[in-house]
Amino acid sequence: MRILKLFLFGTAFFLAVASQAQVSVNVNIGSPPMWGPAGYSEVQYYYLPDVEAYYDVPSSNFIYLERGTWVHRTYLPTRYRNYDLYHGYKVVLTDYHGNSPYTHYKDHKYKYAKGYHGPAQKNIGVRPAKGNSGHSNYKHASPAHNKEHGESKGHGSKKGHGGGKDKR
Repeated sequence: MRILKLFLFGTAFFLAVASQAQVSVNVNIGSPPMWGPAGYSEVQYYYLPDVEAYYDVPSSNFIYLERGTWVHRTYLPTRYRNYDLYHGYKVVLTDYHGNSPYTHYKDHKYKYAKGYHGPAQKNIGVRPAKGNSGHSNYKHASPAHNKEHGESKGHGSKKGHGGGKDKR
């Protein structure tokens, strides 16, 4: 009986010490971008009607059609290099949980056509001043991508992402 009490005391002491030794680490992997709509911290995808693309929040990737294939990239296609993510409308896909939101692309494209604006949205963060290189989670293309597409610098411009139109 004495051994059982000693064992239980030792186990309780060990558990108490182990619970005190836990460390909490908060990493922002998968956190919504500053240009994302406020109030949706647990969402996985946004649909961006103006550019007919998705944004995968956990992976920080845009998903769009490129030559008939859905691709995952940290940047939008070149034709949208001046697209303003802060002012563009984001459809929050709260009803889809999977790895391929584009399986519903035809429905999304029809329901949320280019220029679609639903209820007013407020961004998570404020759009930084023009010319600030850290203006959003929009990531510029790699130098290899730029060279391949005949660009000298990333997808940014001196004017930031303000108001550019699709040049199709």
